[in-house]
Order: sequence, then C-alpha cells, then structure tokens
Amino acid sequence: MKLYPSLLLFFVTYISWSQVLHSKDAIMDKQAKNAIRKAEKYIDSLQAKQDIPGISICIGNRERILWAQGFGYADLENGIGVTTKSRFRIGSVSKALTSLAMAKLYQQGKLDLDVSIQRYTTAFPEKKYPVTTRQLATHTAGIRHYKVTDPISCPKHYEKVTDGLVIFKDDSLLFKPGTGYSYSSYGYNLLSVVIEGASKTDFITYMKQEVFTPLGLKNTMADYSDSIVANRVRFYEHSDKKLVNAPMVDNSYKWAGGGFLSTPSDLVTTATKVLNGQFLDKKTVDMIFTSQKLLDGKDTQYGMGWRMGTDSKGRHIIHHGGVVEGGRTFVLLYPDQGIYLAITANMSGVSINLKEGEAIASYFLE
Repeated sequence: MKLYPSLLLFFVTYISWSQVLHSKDAIMDKQAKNAIRKAEKYIDSLQAKQDIPGISICIGNRERILWAQGFGYADLENGIGVTTKSRFRIGSVSKALTSLAMAKLYQQGKLDLDVSIQRYTTAFPEKKYPVTTRQLATHTAGIRHYKVTDPISCPKHYEKVTDGLVIFKDDSLLFKPGTGYSYSSYGYNLLSVVIEGASKTDFITYMKQEVFTPLGLKNTMADYSDSIVANRVRFYEHSDKKLVNAPMVDNSYKWAGGGFLSTPSDLVTTATKVLNGQFLDKKTVDMIFTSQKLLDGKDTQYGMGWRMGTDSKGRHIIHHGGVVEGGRTFVLLYPDQGIYLAITANMSGVSINLKEGEAIASYFLE
C-alpha cells in the first residue's frame, strides 16, 4: 500500500502526540514544581513503554492537591485528550469507597459488624457457619472470588444488587469464617446488600447521598453501561500488539467490588478527608486502616477496603489497586508523611503497581 507523504506525516504526528499530550487543565503547585517535572517525565516514559492511550494522576498532601494532570487520550478515535475530569474505571478501588459506607453506618450505630449478616438481609442463604459484615469487609468470610465459569463475560444488567448474588450465593464457603484470608470481590457485592439492609436505602443511592456528596466527589459514580456518561473515557486493550477496544462489559453485578468510575483527584480528595477526620471519627478511621488478624493471630495485611504494608524504605503505606476491563487504577497513601497518590489508565493489562507508585511518590517525599 502506498502512503502519500502528507498522510504518513499525519500518522507520525498522531503517534507522537499520543505520547506527549498533556492536559491543559492541570493543577500544579508552585512549591512542588521540581517534583512535578520529574514525575511528568516518568509518566511520559511509562506511557510510551507500555503504549497506554491515556493516564491521569493526582498527588496531594494533608492540605491540598499538589498536582493533577491528564496524559494522552481518553478517546483515540475522536482525538479527545485526558483531562483531570476524565472518568476512569477504578476496579477494586471501589472497595475502598464501599468500606466508607459500611464504616459510616457502623459509626451511626446502624450496623453491627460482628453479628450474622442475616440480621440485615435474607437474600443470602445461611451457610454452615455464620458470616459477619466485618468478615466480608476484610476478606475473611470464605466467600469465593471469580471463576472462569462465572456468567460475567456476556454483558447482563442486574437491576438490584441482590440480583447479582445469584452468581455465587449457592456455593459453599471456602473455609470457616475468620480462619483464613481469601480476596473476594463477591464478598464486597454481598457487603453492598448488607449496606442496603442496614441503611434501608438502595446501595447506589446511599453511596451518592452519604459518601460521594459529603466527600465532594463530583466525578465518582456507577459505571452504567446503558447511559451516556459525561467525561467517561473509552476503554482499550492490546491484541496482537495493536490497540483495540476492550470488550463491552456491564459492571452492575459488582458495583461495590469493582464497578465505579472516578478520577484520581476524587480519590486523593477521599483519602485526604478521611485521614484528616473530615468524614469519620478517629476511632472508625483507625478501624478501617488497621490490618486484621485471623483467629490464629496471623496478620492478613488487609484492613477494610485497604491493604497495609511498607514501601522499599520501610515507610508505612496504605494502598489498593484496581484491575478491570479497559482499566487500571492504583492508590498509594503515606499517612505518616501526608502524601497521597492516585493514578488511572484506560487500558487492560497496564503494569502500574506499588513499584511505579512508589517511584512517583518518591519525588514528592523528597
């Protein structure tokens, strides 16, 4: 096939733009300009190396957002760049938001974390052992995770969160609750049903009214597949080393466990307000950010919707990642230093993990 020079120039220019395009609505704190400059170069390199269409990032401290910026494209076909308001699928980071709804109900005395969930719902059948809300939130309930045979690859919309329980509710527990740790998005789906029962409000409405709005999260919502959503990015994956559209999915079966859209700015705002005591009291905040122990005393390194650990230099960190069709999200918090980071990408298979998060955060920790 013959390419005319002007057409060839267009393709070369387009590829070049996809690697260096930065959003014009960036927030850049003057005091952090040196750290921002280093981080920009790191993100540019990360994007080029993995051929990621779009990335958005935000870093803040205890007082304000230091840096928020979009890189690359939210929509390749229409040449729409990522902005700080672009909404990405955040996958399992949704659990961190769901845990706040649970914690608020607990703080208000509307939810007992240590009684059988049957007090709040009859939609989930009783098992050999009772399951508690605390165990659901800490992945110690024995609820299974995804299986390849689960009917989730063919998009199906579930009108109510209770309807999604049909996928796993009749399965046996993996172990006696409290005796093991097994990460489970389905456990969080069941947690959303408990939240409905305790709040007497449907889950999505409760999240909007009692979590998103009080925290000031203007760009966080459920990823409705049947609706027009302003600023929602397009989702991509690689096939035979080429970028293609990610398969269509309907995340209504897992709102609580992995079905929300958000922005890094909203996620950093959440971390800042929660850790500053502007949403929950200190006792409740300490509870969700405390690593849980099994009945035999073994530490799970997981709190309630958040992972606990240390970075390569031994500093205490709180973090969580999200993997979803057409998306990757990673949130990293340094509570002692007061530095909070969130990064999103609109492609499957992106490698943005603790290593990359720590590398970016290190510029601001300096």
